[in-house]
Amino acid sequence: MQKDLISIIIPCFNEEEMIPLFYDKMSGIMGATHMVDFELIFVNDGSKDRTLEGLRVLTERDSRVRYLSFSRNFGKEAAMYAGLKYAKGDFVAVMDVDLQDPPELLPAMYRILKNENYDCVGTKRVDRQGEPKIRSFFAKLFYKVINHISDNHIVDGARDYRLMTRRMVDAVLEMTEYNRFSKGIFTWVGFETKYLEYSNVERPAGKTSWSFWGLFKYSIDGIVAFSEAPLDIASVVGFVTFVVALLMAVFFTIRTLIFGNPTSGWTSLVVIVLALGGIQLLSLGILGKYIGKTFLETKRRPLYILKETDEELKRDE
Repeated sequence: MQKDLISIIIPCFNEEEMIPLFYDKMSGIMGATHMVDFELIFVNDGSKDRTLEGLRVLTERDSRVRYLSFSRNFGKEAAMYAGLKYAKGDFVAVMDVDLQDPPELLPAMYRILKNENYDCVGTKRVDRQGEPKIRSFFAKLFYKVINHISDNHIVDGARDYRLMTRRMVDAVLEMTEYNRFSKGIFTWVGFETKYLEYSNVERPAGKTSWSFWGLFKYSIDGIVAFSEAPLDIASVVGFVTFVVALLMAVFFTIRTLIFGNPTSGWTSLVVIVLALGGIQLLSLGILGKYIGKTFLETKRRPLYILKETDEELKRDE
């Protein structure tokens, strides 16, 4: 009887310290799981350190290891899409190389997909211990906001770490948009998903490539990708501002007719002008964000450009 194949996609950006640790951990899991075969697909997202060299060594040592290397940094979203596209497995997992996604959950995830009526087993953190409090606060705020303004519900604390059936992976690959937000895409395609909870795990080595500003921009992209509420807000604010301005015009006209036209009022006029200007710029910024995303989509640029793969390395040998 032929074994199932599990493909594991691991995006990497400047992770030379973590790759050996991740491989050693996964080797133990793969060695103890005899019911399936594995392939590890590392995606080098334009790393500037010795990440690629480390992947070449692993590929020569273990036939289960594959890698894709981009011509430059295209981002984690592009790396995940590339991995999904090249994965051959009956089941496909997405994992971070920093070991904050516990590999020991994989056997349980596989058993659930085989024995229960699910197409995806995801993971979510039940706490954010060890994470800066300001970052945790804004993360929770993001989930509250996006679930309030979007029809696409995203589980608070959900990770990209998940194991999916082939039919779900094929559905995700049909979503070829340039501006990607995978947490939203995984939810949007549907399919029954079960979540496993675990406590937060800190990375054992290296530094995260996600800055606070990077996460903030990523959250804005997620909101824009799955909600039109910001456009509605801009429209409502514009309408309310117009009504307030109209009422104020009536008020000042009546006051002038009754009490005359005193020279006072310069401060209030400046405040009103600045407020209206700020609201207009905010509305234009929101509109510009959507137009910018549309502009990028119409260019039809590739999500990534491959510079090297393990298959080319093997052909050269």
